[in-house]
Amino acid sequence: MPVFGDLEQAVMEVLWASPAAMSVRDVHAALSRDRELAYTTVMTVMDRLAKKSQLKRELDGRAWQYRPTYSWAQLASNEIERIDRHPQLERMMATERRGDIAPKKLRNGSDQFGRRRFVLHLVPL
Repeated sequence: MPVFGDLEQAVMEVLWASPAAMSVRDVHAALSRDRELAYTTVMTVMDRLAKKSQLKRELDGRAWQYRPTYSWAQLASNEIERIDRHPQLERMMATERRGDIAPKKLRNGSDQFGRRRFVLHLVPL
């Protein structure tokens, strides 16, 4: 799953919550309820997310309409599939199946930027 910056995450959450495509003005209005942001800042973030293929945009008159390329569930699913195919994880899972290591605990937490992290700790048997 792509790691979004704080403002990118906020933009994505607004768009994920919307059933229809939104303009920069709509997203800016939604985000401005919680914090003071310049319109051009939101426009730049949305343009960069579109260039990273995280947003699709269509020209409607003179304004771009944005929608997420993937739902949150699709991004999470893609990340799980990507991790599941990771060679190091495959080796760890093979080792676990042999009984050499076992899951100790799943810790739920956040990194220093407040992004949620889930860490699986493995311990030797």
